[in-house]
Amino acid sequence: MTVRLEHLERGPTVAAGFRAAAVRCGLKSSGDDLAIILADQPCTAAGVFTTNQFKASCVQYSAGIASGSRAQAVLVNSGIANAANGAAGMEDTQEMARAAAAIFQIDPGDILVASTGVIGQRLPLPSMKEQMPRLRSNLAAGYEADLRVARAIMTTDTVEKLASAQCQSDGWQAPFYIGGTAKGSGMIAPNMATMLAFVTTDAALPAAVAQQCLKEAADRTFNCVTVDGDTSTNDMVLLLSSGRVQWIEGKDQEAIADFQAALSAVCEELARKIAADGEGATKTIEVVVRGAVDEPSARRIARSICESPLVKTAFYGNDPNWGRILMAAGKAGIPLNPNLVTLQIGGIMVFQNGAAAQFVPERVSDRMRQSVVSVVIDLGIGVGEARFWSCDMSFEYIHINADYHT
Repeated sequence: MTVRLEHLERGPTVAAGFRAAAVRCGLKSSGDDLAIILADQPCTAAGVFTTNQFKASCVQYSAGIASGSRAQAVLVNSGIANAANGAAGMEDTQEMARAAAAIFQIDPGDILVASTGVIGQRLPLPSMKEQMPRLRSNLAAGYEADLRVARAIMTTDTVEKLASAQCQSDGWQAPFYIGGTAKGSGMIAPNMATMLAFVTTDAALPAAVAQQCLKEAADRTFNCVTVDGDTSTNDMVLLLSSGRVQWIEGKDQEAIADFQAALSAVCEELARKIAADGEGATKTIEVVVRGAVDEPSARRIARSICESPLVKTAFYGNDPNWGRILMAAGKAGIPLNPNLVTLQIGGIMVFQNGAAAQFVPERVSDRMRQSVVSVVIDLGIGVGEARFWSCDMSFEYIHINADYHT
């Protein structure tokens, strides 16, 4: 692997050929709520979408666009999900694309549409159309444009989420860039989450390569984040490639492998930020499962631990109740031998040889007060490994979700 990454404080316009803008239409109580990421020319496009059976119209629409492997823009609103609105919802999604196409003078079939917010409400299309000329006049590249888009797509998020990197590789003719933004705080679980993520690159990618790289990156990052175990109706991760930087002829495999590593690194940074910003969260929990028979087994156990309300509340209280973690691992339905299992919390061994290890509970409790707390469980029966990210569950989580609609 020859890729060298330099992480940057930028987002989707860091890649050559992209601009972005955001405006306020009144869909949220405050702040911008309509944004666009626009390429100078049609791009290679790829997408990964929610598996929820109540897919929002934007998911169905954008999945169709992405299946053609070409797009020039991502148009996204927050505040209203435009989900569970029947045929009218699809008409609204299509009208969003048509209106933007007229303003930006591009093909409506080249516009990917995303929405996030309250389910069951209709979009206020007149006010959205009214603001689209301002969206065009605000187009820019740079940190401020990236930040404005990141803030515009937030719902219950408390912080904007940006990630980017300059990537140098012996397989590419010049350094290429990858940048992205994401939103997500609650209703977060694998396959996918109440999560939108938009990633751009100036690396030239064939359509099949772009789709495969995005799928693999999503599987190991966004699909390894869980806040509350609920998979939303609107999630999508989109990748656009402007194709400005070519790989070196004869180094195809090396170039693809390096791009995959770089894309996964940027996606992991965004995924970690989603976990850290879980609704009401006070800390991130990173769960590593090792020694499983295979990776799918390790993933099932990691997810079971991350989604246990008893585990999450124990971490909120800084309570080293390791029995809850073992319980969550044991209920995943994966065969294991308790006598071979070891468990560490914050780097301190708390369970081994089938019983509690010798440790000082107060020391573990202190480790659990950190902003990121590690949980490492080794099953001791194989080489399968997985890494998941979650957060604790506080009183604030209940407050946020009890009042979300009203």
